[in-house]
Amino acid sequence: MVSLTINGKRLSVEEGTTVLDAARAADIQIPTLCNLEDVHQAGACRICVVEVEGARNLQASCMLPVREGMVVRTNSGRVRRARKVLYELMLSDHPRDCLTCYRNQSCEFQELGHLIQVWDFRFEGERSKTKVDASSASIVRDSGKCILCRRCVTVCNEIQEAGVLNVQRRGFHTVIAPAAELPLGSVNCANCGQCVMVCPVAALRVQDHVDRVWEALADPAKRVVVQTAP
Repeated sequence: MVSLTINGKRLSVEEGTTVLDAARAADIQIPTLCNLEDVHQAGACRICVVEVEGARNLQASCMLPVREGMVVRTNSGRVRRARKVLYELMLSDHPRDCLTCYRNQSCEFQELGHLIQVWDFRFEGERSKTKVDASSASIVRDSGKCILCRRCVTVCNEIQEAGVLNVQRRGFHTVIAPAAELPLGSVNCANCGQCVMVCPVAALRVQDHVDRVWEALADPAKRVVVQTAP
């Protein structure tokens, strides 16, 4: 067992545990966007940074293993300022259509902004090109809303083992897409929907056929039977 202190609270956890998991076990909440407990630990969003006594730089708690005698602060002024800047940088390349977004009020990115008190847009500049892929019969991809957390990549490759979604290109032009950025409807996607379930924003959503149902119901020449999938 390893002993450490988080926010003045002494803990004892198993060796190899991350600081994020140690904090969760002690009911100490550290915000994160990319982490999926027991599934995905990539340190992609950096929102979970913490201050470690004796360390020069802030550390991503989801990737940081505990050490004997470690002293961690999860909500110091330095940490809060860093999280706010990290969030604002992600927000600078994110659509601002929350009122009409289907994930409004259920968006993890939106909820995080409220938590860390971001109420303005400080950073303006070049924005990624938005591409909506509705070629799949089940799933719609909106690259403009993707925050590159890579949750979908992990569940597609390591849980479902389908290998459909991966990181394409580099730097500012990085996107999550099938190989060669092919449309989702043209590749061997199982349409399982696991990527949609783990997406923290509206970059992936289920196809909505409500309008088609209303049109069919309004057609007197049709007898309509509607079946919903579980």
